[in-house]
Parts: sequence; structure tokens; C-alpha cells
Amino acid sequence: MQSPSLPLLGRTALVTGVSRRRGIGYATATTLAALGANVHIHHFRPHDLDHPWGGDDLDAVRAGIAAALVDGARSGDTAADLRDPEQIEPLLDAAEGLSGTLDILVCNQAMSGGDGSIFDMTADRLDAHWQANARATLLLTAGLARRRRRELGGGATEAAARPGDRIEAAGPFERPTGHVIWMTSGQGHSAMRGEISYATSKAALAGITRSTAAELLDVGIVLNTVNPGPVNTGYLDEETTDRDLSGVAEWIAGTPFGRVGRPDDPARLIGWLCSDAGSWVVGQVLTSDGGFSL
Repeated sequence: MQSPSLPLLGRTALVTGVSRRRGIGYATATTLAALGANVHIHHFRPHDLDHPWGGDDLDAVRAGIAAALVDGARSGDTAADLRDPEQIEPLLDAAEGLSGTLDILVCNQAMSGGDGSIFDMTADRLDAHWQANARATLLLTAGLARRRRRELGGGATEAAARPGDRIEAAGPFERPTGHVIWMTSGQGHSAMRGEISYATSKAALAGITRSTAAELLDVGIVLNTVNPGPVNTGYLDEETTDRDLSGVAEWIAGTPFGRVGRPDDPARLIGWLCSDAGSWVVGQVLTSDGGFSL
């Protein structure tokens, strides 16, 4: 039974894409820490250095997460380019090493920028976004699922499954054996001009959520996907934007609450989804946008 005040006490979380204090990943990591979890973060600072907002002070990022931990909890971090599949398992190993188990996986890493419209699309652009955003998320999830299956005595998969095949379920379960959160975007609600590669990779995750969630339930893992809506992580600030902000202030004033999202908004949803209280929500693509898409 989880403590109402510390529902994630004793659990260990891996949050990817945590390199900036303005980001959703950082807000999620500190939220999970405040709820009692051990937290291991992944970062890839070279990605930020290529953008107008630049790279943050990683020591300050680490310190902020450590400050959010409850007494006795631990934190760690790993730098990795998740476009390289060889870096997936070592990252999972490092996170698991915090406490000997890995209970929560939040796949927040994302390649942004370097995109284009359908008129200037290239294979390299499509591949880069697929590798960072979708493939890495699926491989991280697969890695966690295999670990859980071994822990439950299921052994390793000997052959690739055929359409319709399923493994022998290890349940029923008193409570989930783990939680996975994927991140999608608003491609299902409105056009994302000039972000075709990015939107494609995020749409893939939204589209495969239900099928993957069904398979993960065979080992007790609960998967949901979150669309955080427009969240200002610096790209809507004049000094750190990578886009034309003409008319943005007027647009924001006309939104339901007169603001776009803050990183804490989706982070609070993710924290709840990873608790026992949120565990009856399974295989959903959830939009957290303050009514923006309406």
C-alpha cells in the first residue's frame, strides 16, 4: 500500500531527456522525486547546444533533482545518445543500479529542430527523428519488459511472435509491476507545419500505444501516452525562440486560461499515472492542455 503523501516511496524511476531546468523532463523528475521515488535521469546536452536556448548547467540540474528527493532516496544520471541502440541497455542498467529494480520509465527524450515541410523532406530527417523519438522509446520499453518477464520467471523470448501471438500472461496481479509513460504531441489535434518528421515520429507512438499496452499487461506493466499540449520550455521566449513569435501574445491571450502550459502541468499528470491511484488508466493517449485543443 502506498503512502498518500509519498505514493512512490521505494520505487525507482528513469526519466529520459532531462537536461534543462525549463523542460518537461526536469519537472517530471522532480515531481517523481517529491512523491518518494529514486530518480535516475538521462541527458544528451549536445542536442541543446544546437538550439537557441543552449545547454543548461547539468550540475544545477542534478542539484535540483537531489533537492527534491525525500530522505533516503537516491538519484543518478547518465549521458547517452539514444539514437544509438547500443546505449539503451547500459542506460537501463544504470537506472536499475540505483536500487536493484526499475519500476517507472518515462520516455521524454525528443529530437526537435532539423525538420522541414513535406516539400523539403529527406530520408535523413525522417530517420533522425524516428531514431531519437520513436525507436529509442520502443527499445527502452522493450528492455524494461524483458527484464520484468525474467523477474517473473518467464525467461527470454526464443522466437519472434507472429501476428496475433501472445506470451503466457504472468498475472493476475495485485498491483502493476511497473509503469511506462510515452510522450506524444498535438499532431492529432491540429496541423504541425514545418515539423513533419517530428510529428511523424510522435504519431507513431500514439498509434501503437494500445497494442503495446496490451502486450505489457502480460507482465503487469501499465503504459499510457501523454500529449502535454503547448508547453513553454523556452521556445516561446523572445531571447531563446527558434520561430517567429508574431501574434503569439494575442493567441495566448485568447486561450481558455490565458496561458500555455508550464512544465509542471504534464508532470503532475505523469506523477499520478505512475501511482497506484492512477493504475486503472491503461493504454490511453491523454491530452493535458488546459482545453487548448478545444
